[in-house]
Amino acid sequence: MTNWDERFRSGEYPNDPEPAPLLEQYVDALPPGRALDVAAGTGRNAVFLAEEGYEVEAIDQSREGLRITRERARERDVADRLDCLQVDIPSHEFPKDRYDLITVSFYRTVDRLPDIIDALAEDGVLFYEHHLRSTDQYEAGPSGDQYRFGANELLHACLDLTVLAFDAKTESRDDGRTAMRTQIVARNSSGQAQSYPAVGLDS
Repeated sequence: MTNWDERFRSGEYPNDPEPAPLLEQYVDALPPGRALDVAAGTGRNAVFLAEEGYEVEAIDQSREGLRITRERARERDVADRLDCLQVDIPSHEFPKDRYDLITVSFYRTVDRLPDIIDALAEDGVLFYEHHLRSTDQYEAGPSGDQYRFGANELLHACLDLTVLAFDAKTESRDDGRTAMRTQIVARNSSGQAQSYPAVGLDS
């Protein structure tokens, strides 16, 4: 099992990572209010959302990752809007109908995804990104397929929501490594006729 405390402490994982680009593109069109960042790590999305005015709960199993998240929040003067909680995510009790926005980046939690979706308030939005299984060559992400999503697995898990954006693709990272990545933005709403945010996506 990966020792994330040691990885965060050693600097193997970035201590000041940029937020997810698709989340940045959508944030102005998302409902304001309370946000939950699941498997927050060093606060990649949590600190960004606090800067955007959200009241954020950041949960993670890593004490060191949360320490770095708190430190980054203090540096950016948003510590009063960010609550860091060390929890065991597989057994965590997610409150129902609580969050206007939930983000998950690079943490496979399909078995808990129904509970995470139930934690969305009406019209709340889920943003999720993770690594994909692939027959193509890649360097980034977990080596075992059990830690990656299968084709359309994330999409199928979110079909009770209104899917606003979805993709699955090969991407080249800044460090030159190739990654297989899928991501989704989906709203807790229903009905054949709905509103859709006007958000320009990169090709």
